[in-house]
Amino acid sequence: MTDRLYYTDPYCRSFHATVTRSFEHEGRPAVALDRTAFYPTSGGQPFDTGELGAVQVVETIDADAVIHVVSAPLPAGSTVAGEINWTRRFDHMQQHTGQHLLSAAFDRLFENPTVSFHMGADVSTIDVAREMSPGEIERAVDTANEVIWENRSISIRFVSWEEAAKLPLRKDPAREGILRVIDVAGFDLSACGGTHVNRTGGVGGVVVLASERHRGGARLTFVCGGRAIRTLRSYREAITGSVRILSVLPPDLPSAVERLHVEARDLHKQVKELRVELAGHEGRRLAGSGTDVNGARVVVQRVAGWDPAGLKVLAAAVVAEGKACTALLSAESPAAIVVARSPDVPVDARMLLQQLMEKFGGRGGGKPDFAQGGGFNAPPEQVESAARDLIEVALRRR
Repeated sequence: MTDRLYYTDPYCRSFHATVTRSFEHEGRPAVALDRTAFYPTSGGQPFDTGELGAVQVVETIDADAVIHVVSAPLPAGSTVAGEINWTRRFDHMQQHTGQHLLSAAFDRLFENPTVSFHMGADVSTIDVAREMSPGEIERAVDTANEVIWENRSISIRFVSWEEAAKLPLRKDPAREGILRVIDVAGFDLSACGGTHVNRTGGVGGVVVLASERHRGGARLTFVCGGRAIRTLRSYREAITGSVRILSVLPPDLPSAVERLHVEARDLHKQVKELRVELAGHEGRRLAGSGTDVNGARVVVQRVAGWDPAGLKVLAAAVVAEGKACTALLSAESPAAIVVARSPDVPVDARMLLQQLMEKFGGRGGGKPDFAQGGGFNAPPEQVESAARDLIEVALRRR
Protein backbone atom coordinates (compact mmCIF):
# COMPACT_ATOMS: atom_id res chain seq x y z
CA MET A 1 0.00 0.00 0.00
CA THR A 2 1.10 3.55 -0.71
CA ASP A 3 0.60 6.49 1.61
CA ARG A 4 -1.28 8.88 -0.68
CA LEU A 5 -0.20 12.35 0.42
CA TYR A 6 -2.66 14.11 -1.90
CA TYR A 7 -5.55 12.75 0.16
CA THR A 8 -4.73 15.08 3.05
CA ASP A 9 -2.58 17.74 1.34
CA PRO A 10 -3.40 18.39 -2.33
CA TYR A 11 -0.96 21.33 -2.26
CA CYS A 12 2.01 19.03 -1.58
CA ARG A 13 4.36 19.57 -4.55
CA SER A 14 7.54 17.82 -3.41
CA PHE A 15 8.33 14.90 -1.10
CA HIS A 16 10.85 12.17 -0.37
CA ALA A 17 10.00 8.49 -0.63
CA THR A 18 11.51 5.00 -0.78
CA VAL A 19 11.15 2.81 -3.86
CA THR A 20 9.42 -0.31 -2.53
CA ARG A 21 9.26 -2.13 -5.88
CA SER A 22 10.84 -1.72 -9.31
CA PHE A 23 9.17 -3.55 -12.20
CA GLU A 24 7.75 -3.25 -15.71
CA HIS A 25 4.18 -2.20 -16.41
CA GLU A 26 2.99 -3.10 -19.89
CA GLY A 27 6.55 -3.04 -21.16
CA ARG A 28 7.52 0.26 -19.51
CA PRO A 29 9.69 0.79 -16.41
CA ALA A 30 7.64 1.52 -13.29
CA VAL A 31 8.04 1.87 -9.54
CA ALA A 32 5.91 1.76 -6.41
CA LEU A 33 6.76 4.05 -3.49
CA ASP A 34 6.02 3.94 0.21
CA ARG A 35 4.47 7.45 -0.09
CA THR A 36 3.54 9.68 -3.01
CA ALA A 37 1.98 13.03 -3.93
CA PHE A 38 1.35 11.88 -7.52
CA TYR A 39 -2.36 11.56 -8.28
CA PRO A 40 -3.33 8.57 -10.47
CA THR A 41 -6.12 8.70 -13.04
CA SER A 42 -9.36 8.24 -11.13
CA GLY A 43 -12.88 9.63 -10.86
CA GLY A 44 -12.69 11.54 -14.15
CA GLN A 45 -9.46 13.36 -13.19
CA PRO A 46 -6.26 12.64 -15.18
CA PHE A 47 -2.95 11.59 -13.62
CA ASP A 48 -0.10 13.78 -12.42
CA THR A 49 3.29 13.93 -14.10
CA GLY A 50 6.62 15.18 -12.76
CA GLU A 51 9.96 13.83 -11.61
CA LEU A 52 11.41 11.23 -9.29
CA GLY A 53 15.01 12.31 -8.92
CA ALA A 54 16.48 12.48 -12.41
CA VAL A 55 13.77 10.45 -14.15
CA GLN A 56 10.43 11.61 -15.49
CA VAL A 57 7.09 10.31 -14.23
CA VAL A 58 5.11 9.96 -17.47
CA GLU A 59 1.96 8.33 -16.09
CA THR A 60 0.46 7.50 -12.69
CA ILE A 61 -1.92 4.55 -12.38
CA ASP A 62 -4.34 3.66 -9.58
CA ALA A 63 -3.73 0.25 -7.98
CA ASP A 64 -3.21 -1.16 -4.47
CA ALA A 65 0.13 0.60 -4.61
CA VAL A 66 0.17 3.65 -6.90
CA ILE A 67 2.09 2.75 -10.06
CA HIS A 68 4.51 5.41 -11.31
CA VAL A 69 5.47 4.78 -14.94
CA VAL A 70 8.92 6.34 -15.35
CA SER A 71 11.30 7.22 -18.18
CA ALA A 72 14.10 5.02 -16.76
CA PRO A 73 14.31 2.26 -14.10
CA LEU A 74 14.92 3.11 -10.43
CA PRO A 75 16.40 0.52 -8.04
CA ALA A 76 14.24 -0.89 -5.27
CA GLY A 77 15.27 0.39 -1.83
CA SER A 78 16.55 3.71 -3.14
CA THR A 79 15.36 7.04 -1.77
CA VAL A 80 14.01 9.52 -4.31
CA ALA A 81 12.91 13.14 -4.28
CA GLY A 82 9.54 13.55 -5.93
CA GLU A 83 8.39 16.74 -7.64
CA ILE A 84 5.00 16.95 -9.30
CA ASN A 85 4.21 19.13 -12.31
CA TRP A 86 2.43 21.84 -10.33
CA THR A 87 1.02 23.70 -13.34
CA ARG A 88 -0.76 20.53 -14.46
CA ARG A 89 -1.88 19.63 -10.91
CA PHE A 90 -3.28 23.07 -10.08
CA ASP A 91 -5.16 23.15 -13.37
CA HIS A 92 -6.75 19.81 -12.45
CA MET A 93 -7.59 21.14 -8.98
CA GLN A 94 -9.36 24.15 -10.49
CA GLN A 95 -11.37 22.05 -12.95
CA HIS A 96 -12.33 19.40 -10.40
CA THR A 97 -13.41 21.91 -7.76
CA GLY A 98 -15.31 23.88 -10.39
CA GLN A 99 -17.13 20.69 -11.34
CA HIS A 100 -18.22 20.19 -7.72
CA LEU A 101 -19.61 23.73 -7.60
CA LEU A 102 -21.36 23.49 -10.97
CA SER A 103 -22.86 20.08 -10.17
CA ALA A 104 -24.02 21.30 -6.77
CA ALA A 105 -25.66 24.33 -8.38
CA PHE A 106 -27.62 22.17 -10.83
CA ASP A 107 -28.65 19.87 -8.01
CA ARG A 108 -29.64 22.66 -5.61
CA LEU A 109 -31.49 24.84 -8.12
CA PHE A 110 -33.11 22.24 -10.37
CA GLU A 111 -32.70 18.84 -8.67
CA ASN A 112 -30.75 17.73 -11.74
CA PRO A 113 -27.94 15.42 -10.58
CA THR A 114 -24.62 14.88 -12.34
CA VAL A 115 -24.26 11.33 -13.62
CA SER A 116 -20.67 11.51 -14.94
CA PHE A 117 -17.66 13.80 -15.17
CA HIS A 118 -14.67 13.84 -17.52
CA MET A 119 -11.69 16.17 -17.45
CA GLY A 120 -9.96 16.59 -20.80
CA ALA A 121 -6.75 18.34 -21.73
CA ASP A 122 -8.53 21.52 -22.86
CA VAL A 123 -12.13 21.30 -21.65
CA SER A 124 -14.12 19.25 -19.17
CA THR A 125 -17.64 17.85 -19.35
CA ILE A 126 -20.38 16.86 -16.96
CA ASP A 127 -23.44 14.84 -17.91
CA VAL A 128 -26.63 15.73 -16.06
CA ALA A 129 -29.74 13.60 -15.82
CA ARG A 130 -32.10 15.79 -17.82
CA GLU A 131 -31.91 18.49 -20.48
CA MET A 132 -31.37 22.09 -19.41
CA SER A 133 -32.60 25.32 -20.95
CA PRO A 134 -30.03 28.08 -21.65
CA GLY A 135 -31.58 30.13 -18.86
CA GLU A 136 -31.24 27.31 -16.34
CA ILE A 137 -27.61 26.77 -17.30
CA GLU A 138 -26.81 30.45 -16.83
CA ARG A 139 -28.51 30.49 -13.42
CA ALA A 140 -26.39 27.55 -12.30
CA VAL A 141 -23.21 29.14 -13.64
CA ASP A 142 -24.01 32.42 -11.88
CA THR A 143 -24.63 30.58 -8.62
CA ALA A 144 -21.36 28.63 -8.88
CA ASN A 145 -19.42 31.83 -9.59
CA GLU A 146 -21.02 33.63 -6.65
CA VAL A 147 -19.74 30.83 -4.38
CA ILE A 148 -16.30 31.15 -6.00
CA TRP A 149 -16.15 34.91 -5.38
CA GLU A 150 -17.25 34.45 -1.77
CA ASN A 151 -14.00 32.49 -1.32
CA ARG A 152 -15.57 29.87 0.91
CA SER A 153 -13.38 27.34 2.69
CA ILE A 154 -13.05 23.79 1.37
CA SER A 155 -12.13 21.13 3.88
CA ILE A 156 -11.30 17.42 3.76
CA ARG A 157 -12.54 14.90 6.28
CA PHE A 158 -12.67 11.13 6.54
CA VAL A 159 -15.79 9.32 7.75
CA SER A 160 -17.02 5.76 8.01
CA TRP A 161 -19.71 4.51 5.65
CA GLU A 162 -22.15 4.50 8.57
CA GLU A 163 -21.31 8.12 9.40
CA ALA A 164 -21.62 9.08 5.73
CA ALA A 165 -25.13 7.65 5.62
CA LYS A 166 -26.17 10.32 8.12
CA LEU A 167 -24.59 13.21 6.19
CA PRO A 168 -26.38 15.32 3.52
CA LEU A 169 -24.10 14.10 0.74
CA ARG A 170 -24.99 15.35 -2.73
CA LYS A 171 -24.88 11.77 -4.04
CA ASP A 172 -24.69 8.34 -2.47
CA PRO A 173 -21.12 7.03 -2.10
CA ALA A 174 -20.07 4.42 -4.64
CA ARG A 175 -18.29 2.21 -2.11
CA GLU A 176 -18.25 1.26 1.54
CA GLY A 177 -15.46 1.63 4.10
CA ILE A 178 -13.72 4.86 5.04
CA LEU A 179 -14.80 7.71 2.78
CA ARG A 180 -13.02 10.95 1.94
CA VAL A 181 -15.51 13.83 1.97
CA ILE A 182 -14.97 17.24 0.35
CA ASP A 183 -16.88 19.97 2.18
CA VAL A 184 -17.49 23.29 0.41
CA ALA A 185 -18.70 25.38 3.34
CA GLY A 186 -22.46 25.75 3.28
CA PHE A 187 -22.80 24.66 -0.35
CA ASP A 188 -21.68 21.12 -1.19
CA LEU A 189 -20.73 17.90 0.57
CA SER A 190 -19.45 15.08 -1.63
CA ALA A 191 -17.45 11.88 -1.27
CA CYS A 192 -14.50 12.26 -3.64
CA GLY A 193 -10.90 11.08 -3.93
CA GLY A 194 -9.72 13.87 -6.25
CA THR A 195 -7.63 16.98 -5.62
CA HIS A 196 -9.28 20.35 -4.95
CA VAL A 197 -8.32 23.89 -4.03
CA ASN A 198 -8.60 24.82 -0.35
CA ARG A 199 -10.84 27.84 -0.92
CA THR A 200 -13.40 28.40 -3.67
CA GLY A 201 -11.61 31.56 -4.80
CA GLY A 202 -8.83 29.33 -6.11
CA VAL A 203 -11.14 28.15 -8.89
CA GLY A 204 -11.04 31.65 -10.37
CA GLY A 205 -14.30 31.27 -12.27
CA VAL A 206 -16.36 28.74 -14.22
CA VAL A 207 -17.78 29.13 -17.73
CA VAL A 208 -20.04 26.71 -19.61
CA LEU A 209 -19.01 26.77 -23.28
CA ALA A 210 -21.58 24.43 -24.80
CA SER A 211 -24.54 22.16 -24.06
CA GLU A 212 -25.89 19.25 -26.08
CA ARG A 213 -28.41 16.45 -25.67
CA HIS A 214 -26.84 13.25 -24.40
CA ARG A 215 -28.52 9.96 -23.49
CA GLY A 216 -31.76 11.54 -22.39
CA GLY A 217 -30.02 14.29 -20.45
CA ALA A 218 -27.47 16.95 -21.29
CA ARG A 219 -23.69 17.12 -21.66
CA LEU A 220 -22.17 20.43 -20.61
CA THR A 221 -18.70 21.52 -21.67
CA PHE A 222 -17.01 23.89 -19.23
CA VAL A 223 -13.69 25.47 -18.26
CA CYS A 224 -12.42 26.98 -15.02
CA GLY A 225 -9.63 29.28 -13.88
CA GLY A 226 -6.63 29.42 -16.18
CA ARG A 227 -8.46 27.47 -18.87
CA ALA A 228 -11.25 30.05 -18.87
CA ILE A 229 -8.71 32.83 -19.46
CA ARG A 230 -7.02 30.91 -22.29
CA THR A 231 -10.41 30.20 -23.87
CA LEU A 232 -11.35 33.88 -23.62
CA ARG A 233 -8.10 34.81 -25.36
CA SER A 234 -8.75 32.38 -28.21
CA TYR A 235 -12.31 33.72 -28.59
CA ARG A 236 -10.99 37.28 -28.56
CA GLU A 237 -8.54 36.47 -31.35
CA ALA A 238 -11.28 34.77 -33.39
CA ILE A 239 -13.68 37.68 -32.91
CA THR A 240 -10.99 40.29 -33.65
CA GLY A 241 -10.07 38.51 -36.88
CA SER A 242 -13.71 38.14 -37.92
CA VAL A 243 -14.46 41.80 -37.15
CA ARG A 244 -11.50 42.88 -39.27
CA ILE A 245 -12.49 40.69 -42.23
CA LEU A 246 -16.20 41.53 -42.15
CA SER A 247 -15.77 45.21 -41.18
CA VAL A 248 -18.46 45.06 -38.50
CA LEU A 249 -18.59 45.65 -34.75
CA PRO A 250 -18.51 42.56 -32.45
CA PRO A 251 -22.26 42.74 -31.59
CA ASP A 252 -23.05 42.66 -35.33
CA LEU A 253 -21.06 39.50 -36.03
CA PRO A 254 -23.97 37.02 -35.79
CA SER A 255 -26.11 38.92 -38.29
CA ALA A 256 -23.12 39.42 -40.61
CA VAL A 257 -22.31 35.70 -40.56
CA GLU A 258 -25.97 34.84 -41.16
CA ARG A 259 -26.05 37.21 -44.14
CA LEU A 260 -22.92 35.58 -45.59
CA HIS A 261 -24.46 32.15 -45.07
CA VAL A 262 -27.58 33.14 -47.03
CA GLU A 263 -25.49 34.67 -49.80
CA ALA A 264 -23.29 31.58 -50.00
CA ARG A 265 -26.34 29.33 -50.19
CA ASP A 266 -27.79 31.41 -53.03
CA LEU A 267 -24.47 31.42 -54.87
CA HIS A 268 -24.19 27.66 -54.46
CA LYS A 269 -27.63 27.26 -56.03
CA GLN A 270 -26.66 29.52 -58.93
CA VAL A 271 -23.39 27.67 -59.48
CA LYS A 272 -25.24 24.36 -59.50
CA GLU A 273 -27.71 25.63 -62.09
CA LEU A 274 -24.93 27.04 -64.26
CA ARG A 275 -23.00 23.77 -63.93
CA VAL A 276 -25.98 21.82 -65.24
CA GLU A 277 -26.30 24.27 -68.13
CA LEU A 278 -22.59 24.04 -68.88
CA ALA A 279 -22.74 20.24 -68.69
CA GLY A 280 -25.47 20.26 -71.33
CA HIS A 281 -23.32 22.28 -73.72
CA GLU A 282 -20.20 20.22 -72.95
CA GLY A 283 -22.16 16.97 -73.23
CA ARG A 284 -23.35 17.89 -76.70
CA ARG A 285 -19.80 18.76 -77.69
CA LEU A 286 -18.43 15.49 -76.34
CA ALA A 287 -21.19 13.47 -78.01
CA GLY A 288 -20.30 15.07 -81.31
CA SER A 289 -16.63 14.16 -80.86
CA GLY A 290 -17.29 10.47 -80.18
CA THR A 291 -16.75 7.55 -82.52
CA ASP A 292 -19.44 5.35 -84.04
CA VAL A 293 -19.25 1.67 -83.09
CA ASN A 294 -21.95 -0.55 -84.50
CA GLY A 295 -24.50 2.25 -84.54
CA ALA A 296 -23.72 3.66 -81.08
CA ARG A 297 -21.77 6.80 -80.26
CA VAL A 298 -18.79 6.00 -77.96
CA VAL A 299 -17.33 8.82 -75.85
CA VAL A 300 -14.39 7.92 -73.62
CA GLN A 301 -12.35 10.87 -72.38
CA ARG A 302 -10.44 12.39 -69.51
CA VAL A 303 -11.95 15.78 -68.63
CA ALA A 304 -10.28 18.40 -66.47
CA GLY A 305 -12.07 20.64 -63.98
CA TRP A 306 -14.94 18.28 -63.12
CA ASP A 307 -15.25 16.56 -59.75
CA PRO A 308 -17.10 13.19 -59.39
CA ALA A 309 -20.45 14.97 -58.96
CA GLY A 310 -19.77 17.03 -62.07
CA LEU A 311 -18.77 13.94 -64.05
CA LYS A 312 -22.19 12.44 -63.29
CA VAL A 313 -23.99 15.50 -64.66
CA LEU A 314 -21.71 15.55 -67.72
CA ALA A 315 -22.19 11.84 -68.45
CA ALA A 316 -25.96 12.20 -68.19
CA ALA A 317 -25.80 15.06 -70.69
CA VAL A 318 -23.78 12.93 -73.14
CA VAL A 319 -26.18 9.96 -73.17
CA ALA A 320 -29.16 12.32 -73.38
CA GLU A 321 -27.99 13.25 -76.87
CA GLY A 322 -29.11 9.87 -78.22
CA LYS A 323 -27.81 6.38 -78.66
CA ALA A 324 -24.50 6.60 -76.81
CA CYS A 325 -22.18 5.06 -74.22
CA THR A 326 -19.66 7.12 -72.31
CA ALA A 327 -16.87 6.65 -69.80
CA LEU A 328 -15.65 9.96 -68.39
CA LEU A 329 -12.62 10.17 -66.11
CA SER A 330 -11.15 12.96 -64.03
CA ALA A 331 -7.76 14.09 -65.26
CA GLU A 332 -6.16 13.80 -61.81
CA SER A 333 -4.70 10.62 -60.32
CA PRO A 334 -6.19 8.52 -58.80
CA ALA A 335 -8.91 8.89 -61.39
CA ALA A 336 -12.63 9.00 -60.71
CA ILE A 337 -14.83 7.49 -63.41
CA VAL A 338 -18.47 7.58 -64.47
CA VAL A 339 -19.85 5.05 -66.96
CA ALA A 340 -23.28 5.69 -68.52
CA ARG A 341 -25.26 4.49 -71.53
CA SER A 342 -28.51 5.20 -73.30
CA PRO A 343 -31.40 2.72 -72.78
CA ASP A 344 -30.96 1.24 -76.27
CA VAL A 345 -27.20 0.57 -75.97
CA PRO A 346 -26.19 -3.01 -75.05
CA VAL A 347 -23.40 -2.16 -72.56
CA ASP A 348 -23.67 -3.05 -68.87
CA ALA A 349 -22.11 -0.06 -67.08
CA ARG A 350 -21.90 -1.85 -63.74
CA MET A 351 -20.18 -4.89 -65.28
CA LEU A 352 -17.76 -2.68 -67.21
CA LEU A 353 -16.78 -0.88 -64.01
CA GLN A 354 -16.32 -4.23 -62.27
CA GLN A 355 -13.94 -5.32 -65.03
CA LEU A 356 -11.92 -2.14 -64.60
CA MET A 357 -11.71 -2.69 -60.83
CA GLU A 358 -10.54 -6.28 -61.35
CA LYS A 359 -7.78 -4.95 -63.57
CA PHE A 360 -6.77 -1.78 -61.72
CA GLY A 361 -8.20 -2.10 -58.19
CA GLY A 362 -10.32 0.73 -56.84
CA ARG A 363 -13.93 0.71 -55.72
CA GLY A 364 -17.36 1.62 -57.01
CA GLY A 365 -20.73 0.31 -58.12
CA GLY A 366 -24.00 1.23 -59.75
CA LYS A 367 -26.63 -0.04 -62.14
CA PRO A 368 -26.53 -1.43 -65.71
CA ASP A 369 -27.19 2.02 -67.15
CA PHE A 370 -25.05 4.08 -64.75
CA ALA A 371 -22.02 3.31 -62.55
CA GLN A 372 -19.28 5.28 -60.86
CA GLY A 373 -16.05 4.52 -59.06
CA GLY A 374 -12.43 5.51 -58.59
CA GLY A 375 -9.22 4.92 -56.70
CA PHE A 376 -7.57 2.94 -59.51
CA ASN A 377 -3.98 1.81 -59.13
CA ALA A 378 -3.07 3.04 -62.61
CA PRO A 379 -2.61 6.35 -64.47
CA PRO A 380 -5.86 7.87 -65.83
CA GLU A 381 -4.77 7.41 -69.42
CA GLN A 382 -4.32 3.67 -68.87
CA VAL A 383 -7.80 3.35 -67.34
CA GLU A 384 -9.19 5.43 -70.23
CA SER A 385 -7.69 3.09 -72.84
CA ALA A 386 -8.99 -0.03 -71.08
CA ALA A 387 -12.49 1.45 -70.75
CA ARG A 388 -12.61 2.28 -74.47
CA ASP A 389 -11.54 -1.25 -75.41
CA LEU A 390 -14.17 -2.84 -73.14
CA ILE A 391 -16.98 -0.69 -74.51
CA GLU A 392 -16.04 -1.36 -78.13
CA VAL A 393 -15.78 -5.12 -77.50
CA ALA A 394 -19.24 -5.12 -75.88
CA LEU A 395 -20.78 -3.24 -78.81
CA ARG A 396 -19.19 -5.43 -81.47
CA ARG A 397 -20.58 -8.59 -79.86
CA ARG A 398 -24.08 -7.74 -81.09
